[in-house]
Amino acid sequence: MRRVLAGEHSVSALAAKYDMSFAAVQKHVAVLQKSGLLVKRRSGREQLATGDVEAVRAVSSMLAELEQVWRGRIARIDELIATQPQRKE
Repeated sequence: MRRVLAGEHSVSALAAKYDMSFAAVQKHVAVLQKSGLLVKRRSGREQLATGDVEAVRAVSSMLAELEQVWRGRIARIDELIATQPQRKE
C-alpha cells in the first residue's frame, strides 16, 4: 500500500520488489482494488496501480473509532476484574 499511495506503479514493478510470484502480487492488487483502496488502469500492456488516499483515510478513521470502542471495553473489563474479591483456594 505504501508504494502505491506514494505514486503509480506497474504491477510487474511491484512484484519485483517482493519475494512473491507475479500471480500472488496480482491477486493482492485485485483484492485491494475490489476493496476500493487501490485504482488500477491499463497503459499499453502494463497494469498501473495507484492507491486511493481518501479511501485509506476513511478506513483509518473507521479503525481508529473501533480502537477507541474496544479500548473502552477492555478498560471496563479490567475494572470489573479489579473489583472482584480474591478467591482463596
